[in-house]
Amino acid sequence: METQIREQVNRKLMAAGVTIVDPATAYVSEQAEIAADCVIGPNVQILGKCRIGEGVVIEGTAWLKDVEIGPRCHLKIGVRAEECRIGEDSEIGPFANLRAGTDLEGHNRIGNFVETKKAKIGRGTKASHLSYLGDAIIGRDTNVGCGVITVNYDGYDKHVTQIGDRCMIGCDTQLVAPIKVGSDAYVASGTTIVREVQD
Repeated sequence: METQIREQVNRKLMAAGVTIVDPATAYVSEQAEIAADCVIGPNVQILGKCRIGEGVVIEGTAWLKDVEIGPRCHLKIGVRAEECRIGEDSEIGPFANLRAGTDLEGHNRIGNFVETKKAKIGRGTKASHLSYLGDAIIGRDTNVGCGVITVNYDGYDKHVTQIGDRCMIGCDTQLVAPIKVGSDAYVASGTTIVREVQD
């Protein structure tokens, strides 16, 4: 019965202008809303109340639950995302993990092996490789280098990291929360931030 329902959902989506590359491996919730001109690759699960804007490309092997995805986003292979928002014209993955509470304003790049959790990330900000951004508020047009970690847990409580607009956060930086980095800051590679950085 589940197979029959899945086939009905997929046929309805394809009739409305959604491209499903391999309908046999596309698992789409009846509650999901998917706009025309989207492409859904093989081995994709779209669960719960997902809302996907027009022109989105999901390459394949993705697991999405209760996610809002803006128009023209590109989800590369191996993306996992739940209870989050991905703003328009963003590029996610491959192999990115967007956990609950992630909010991308748009024109973002979240690259390979980047994990986000309760992270509000401003328009145009990028984290391209191997980073953990948890309990973070990051401004616009900031670049988060490879291996950057928001050290949000002290063993007892979670704490917030704030990073301003137009920052350059160098590779292998640790931001020990609670901490604030102002706008237009340049943080050299390998730095451990333990006190506030001014604009």
